[in-house]
Amino acid sequence: MSQRVVIIGAGIVGAALARSLSRDGHHVTVVESGVIGGGATAAGMGHIPVMDDSAAQFSLCNYSQQLWEQLAPELPIEAEYDRCGTLWVAADVDEMAEVERKHQYFTSRGLPAEILDPGGLTTFEPNLRPGLAGGLRLPGDRVVYPPVATKWMLAQAQTRGTTLVYGTVTAIGLDRTVKATLPSKRDVIIESDTVIYAGGCGGRALIPGLEIRPRKGHLIITDRYSGFVHHQILELGYLKSAHGSDQDSVAFNVQPRPTGQLLLGSSRQFGVDHSEIDGPLLKRMIDRSFEYMPGLAKISAIRAWTGFRAATPDSLPLIGPHPSIPGLLLATGHEGLGITTAMGTAELIADSLAGRTSAIAPEPYFPSRDMAHHG
Repeated sequence: MSQRVVIIGAGIVGAALARSLSRDGHHVTVVESGVIGGGATAAGMGHIPVMDDSAAQFSLCNYSQQLWEQLAPELPIEAEYDRCGTLWVAADVDEMAEVERKHQYFTSRGLPAEILDPGGLTTFEPNLRPGLAGGLRLPGDRVVYPPVATKWMLAQAQTRGTTLVYGTVTAIGLDRTVKATLPSKRDVIIESDTVIYAGGCGGRALIPGLEIRPRKGHLIITDRYSGFVHHQILELGYLKSAHGSDQDSVAFNVQPRPTGQLLLGSSRQFGVDHSEIDGPLLKRMIDRSFEYMPGLAKISAIRAWTGFRAATPDSLPLIGPHPSIPGLLLATGHEGLGITTAMGTAELIADSLAGRTSAIAPEPYFPSRDMAHHG
């Protein structure tokens, strides 16, 4: 049955939700406090990989990547959807053992994967430094330009009647109303049957027991150097950096853009609430990239920026019903995989509202696993 649905947040997750729910005939209102796709979405590289830190992460990434591929023919050229693949680089024998493990994991689940020796690395990416142990090539991974994809998905939803409201949500009522303050300072009350929170860490002030925290990251975009990099390349040390301790960390991560530019990451910081660029950390990130690809030192960077991504304690997003507030669903906490998993998140929520059986089990992402003790 058709419902009145309010989606809080017009990042890529909120836009994907609006597209899926409007397709199903729901009356959707999206409330956004800033720029469409301007928060965590703008801080993402647009990488659409399948990750394997856990079975649940693999399942959601794999499903979402398939949905992105189905959507690809419809995306505008400006979305820069590119099947460049991923190259995980191993610096030593220990990391080659991880290459072997990942190769077995992916191939046993039907995903193409190729182990590369040092010569293979040079063949695919000649600008990597000599002396690396090898790597793993995943040709099925993609990239997309998130701001354009987000605006396009929201525009698709608007053609089906979705309403976009610019305002800051100040309260979610137990009666499923949403109170928002408009730019004119006027307060409005939006009635609904279902509220979906698809925003970032600001939700902690709105939703009891929401255990997400901001992870700050830096990105750099370069001038145009077509052909310098062919795959999204990451060091296997990225896995330790992205899911290790709370200490500030950096890892080599570079992406070729269809424009010929390079997008360079990555850094990870917790406990920081300002968006200013951290000069010493940015230098560490750049120096790390030179260790893997010395030729980057000759390339001109044109801009650096930061962003915040909402992280959960177990590195899985919160997707599904709030355990103690009827009519409130969560679609948040995607950390660095929001671009990847936006499509799967939207379909899990849409299936829930429609009473459909989902393509993957939704239970691993239920907020109750993390929030039940808050009551």
